[in-house]
Amino acid sequence: MDKIKKASELIEESSKTMVLTGAGISTESGIPDFRSPGTGLWENVDPMELLSTSVLYNNPEKFYDKGYKMLLNMTDAEPNRAHFALAEMEKRGFIKGIITQNIDNLHHKAGSKYILEVHGNTREASCMNCGNTVPLDVVTEKVNNGQIPPKCDRCQGILRPDVIFFGDMLPEDFNIASNEVSSSDLLIVVGSSLAVSPVNYLPQMAKNLIIINKGTSVMDHYSDVLLNGSAGDILESILENLLGE
Repeated sequence: MDKIKKASELIEESSKTMVLTGAGISTESGIPDFRSPGTGLWENVDPMELLSTSVLYNNPEKFYDKGYKMLLNMTDAEPNRAHFALAEMEKRGFIKGIITQNIDNLHHKAGSKYILEVHGNTREASCMNCGNTVPLDVVTEKVNNGQIPPKCDRCQGILRPDVIFFGDMLPEDFNIASNEVSSSDLLIVVGSSLAVSPVNYLPQMAKNLIIINKGTSVMDHYSDVLLNGSAGDILESILENLLGE
């Protein structure tokens, strides 16, 4: 059977489907993924050197001098066909929602409604002292004006983006995501090598599994349907199949 047709049938037969997305879904929006040779975001940078809680607490200037710019590069990106296809699938009831490892906000921009952000987001920032939350634009303005590290207007504590750094606890969204996957009939993984723990445990909880990815993942052999190629091409084809077009 054609793989697109088989994937579509699994979705149609499922009473509850969740989608897990990784960096690979956003490469068509111009955001490099983390590990691809020659283009990976961290190919020439050790993320532990910039995106760790130890750097945030002990040397925040180092993060704001280099790491913050890498995060900002994501905020200008626009959703691609894969993001829009998933938003349409949710709108039409084919999927319940999205669990994303990405912090680029592209699912929000594409119109998806139920999004669990297990690695945080680049929309907001919080004070490390009092917990005050502000839009990330406020932090960017402070940094651009030379205030490094940026300070909270309430208590003068240091502001940090609401992304999950190495050393952080995972947010409540991860616990919700675990419950959603364990109670689903189907999980669709898009653009993830599934190399990051503990998110890579989620596919092991799935009753049925579809993997869509340009490269390989550590869970490929567990998948019911494995589709290698462009996420935009594949998701648009599945959506057309579901709509009978």
